[in-house]
Amino acid sequence: MTSNPHIDRVFAIEKDVSEVMTDLKSMQYDYVIDLHKNLRTMQVKWALGVKNLSFEKLNFEKWLMVCFKINRLPNTHIVDRYLKTVASLGVKNDGLGLDYFIPKTDEISVADLGIKPQNTEGVIQYIAFVIGAAHKTKRLPVDKIIEICNGIKLPIILLGGKDDMLNSELIVAKSTSNVYDFCGKLNLNQSASVVKQAHKVITHDTGLMHIAAAFHKDIITIWGNTIPEFGMTAYTENVENFEVKGLPCRPCSKIGHHECPKGHFKCMNGQNTEGVILYANK
Repeated sequence: MTSNPHIDRVFAIEKDVSEVMTDLKSMQYDYVIDLHKNLRTMQVKWALGVKNLSFEKLNFEKWLMVCFKINRLPNTHIVDRYLKTVASLGVKNDGLGLDYFIPKTDEISVADLGIKPQNTEGVIQYIAFVIGAAHKTKRLPVDKIIEICNGIKLPIILLGGKDDMLNSELIVAKSTSNVYDFCGKLNLNQSASVVKQAHKVITHDTGLMHIAAAFHKDIITIWGNTIPEFGMTAYTENVENFEVKGLPCRPCSKIGHHECPKGHFKCMNGQNTEGVILYANK
């Protein structure tokens, strides 16, 4: 956020809103736009005592979908719902999609990553594969990732955090294709730079999926226990969603689990890896 030229100031909270309240009050804001709508934001709104607009999180509708598979969710992306929250202030969608700003110090030169050009013109093309996710039930099993990597023609750069390093090392060891492992070696902005330059991006339901959308990349999104109907798909038309439909247990959570509650993990074990490979190779 600090690299976004449209943001003037960021107030970071470590533990309690009291840490920033003095500074917030000194700014004499006219409005609070609350897109998170939790206990902390309620405390901020109460303390400032100014007009506010709050986002409707649809927690009841999500609960109905998770617990009873009753779909009362609107067919509206969360970005458009955010914009609707501030429509009364005259805010309109410019139709340009999301923004993401990378500091110059974090821009990556792909040529320095050791990837060879794919043609005589010296053009470097590769697939960025985001293998991580916050919860295990949102991540493909390693054997499925290896299967996909072995079917893709272009070089592949693996992206993820330090928690993904053991998996990424196994993927590289068992992949016959040209796979480069950068899990745990890049910060978020550096990973975003790699995504920005990619030919296509394969990803789970993660933050880098949304960053890829901001750069208007061709995106292949693989969904596990969460579903696109929650309204948090990649905010772009250049996306192909892969999911195992028709499972009576899905979605089992609006966020994710450490393990499959049913033990079978059909939402990922049943993924159409051949379809992912075909789309990636187009």
